[in-house]
Amino acid sequence: MKILVQKFGGTSLSTAEARAHVIEHIQDALNQDYKPVVVVSAMGRKGEPYATDTLLEWAAANGNALPPRERDMLLVCGELISAATLCSLLNGHGIPATVLTGAQAGIRTNADFGNAQIHSIDPVRIIEGIEEGKVVIVAGFQGQTEEGDFTTLGRGGSDTSATALGAALHAEMVDIFTDVSGILTADPRIVADAKPLPIVSYVEICNMAHLGAKVIHPRAVEVAMHAGIPVRVRSTFSKDPGTLVTHPSVLKSGPGAVHDRFVTGIAHVAGVSQIRVTPQEGSFDLQLSVFKAMAQERISVDFINVNPSGVVYTVFDHEADRAAKKLEELGLSPQITPNCAKVSVIGGGMNGVPGIMAHIVEALTKEDISILQSADSNTTIWVLVEEHDMAKAVRALHKQFELHR
Repeated sequence: MKILVQKFGGTSLSTAEARAHVIEHIQDALNQDYKPVVVVSAMGRKGEPYATDTLLEWAAANGNALPPRERDMLLVCGELISAATLCSLLNGHGIPATVLTGAQAGIRTNADFGNAQIHSIDPVRIIEGIEEGKVVIVAGFQGQTEEGDFTTLGRGGSDTSATALGAALHAEMVDIFTDVSGILTADPRIVADAKPLPIVSYVEICNMAHLGAKVIHPRAVEVAMHAGIPVRVRSTFSKDPGTLVTHPSVLKSGPGAVHDRFVTGIAHVAGVSQIRVTPQEGSFDLQLSVFKAMAQERISVDFINVNPSGVVYTVFDHEADRAAKKLEELGLSPQITPNCAKVSVIGGGMNGVPGIMAHIVEALTKEDISILQSADSNTTIWVLVEEHDMAKAVRALHKQFELHR
């Protein structure tokens, strides 16, 4: 069975014009003899009536006291409205369609309401719908516990629904439709000459997503990578093929193969604070004390450097005061540098290549940008800069590695 999973985000469903494009893409899949399984998000964005953020605002304005379980009961409604709307439109166009909730589609999760993890998928009802000749529309972002409670999968949950269903159905491809024409070398709002990437590896896009690119959720990419299912990131509003996300071997030998591309893209995350803690004389457990304290406060730490002279790490700006207060309670004297940004140079081809860091330092030095901290992995080099230098740093690095070409 030739199955194609198509996921449509909120902006792809928010207007009649957008929904007409969605129907075209589904019809194109049928014309290519695919059996499309369609995953939908809630319609629109904050302020529009059925968007997830709008439902959260509604709950806040009406008592602001929904427990997590009941909040998930409210939030699943957004995707159900999208799914029912699209079902009506498809049937009206002579395309038989049916709707399944995440639970009816066989998605079982744990009971971590608001950020549930998928435990298993039994897509028997999806297969039944396909065998009946129908387009099966699944409400994304949601599943069900063994006890029968609704759960939601957290931000980017519809992406994860799509790739997880693709894996369970052994789909040939998962198409993620958004309002952009694929994955770009940098944020086009910062870099005017950012270029679309025709093909990237799972690891590259996962790093880009973790480090600030918002086109696809990293958890969804990880699911696709483990299942070995190719993903295309495409625009709802065009027929362009978009960006293919696939195994690194395909980058070297498949259609559109890429050779000698050391750097793939530049990503960024703003709104972080650097925390620097030095040990007191005679203290030998600084690292344990610091990170245990952050864990107790449920503060996520990032960009960690540990050395004999102390500990340096980052937290989000909105958690910096709480982190500092906790450290001071331990008798420590943290130095806080707020309003920083993490800028990342990402590329699967940089591993073992000398000179990448030299290029980064050269580009930033030319722009008089100070590097507050750096770290690296096989596929990424991160630098911490002051937030007012972030856009300039992204543009300088994009130009330095000639990503505009």
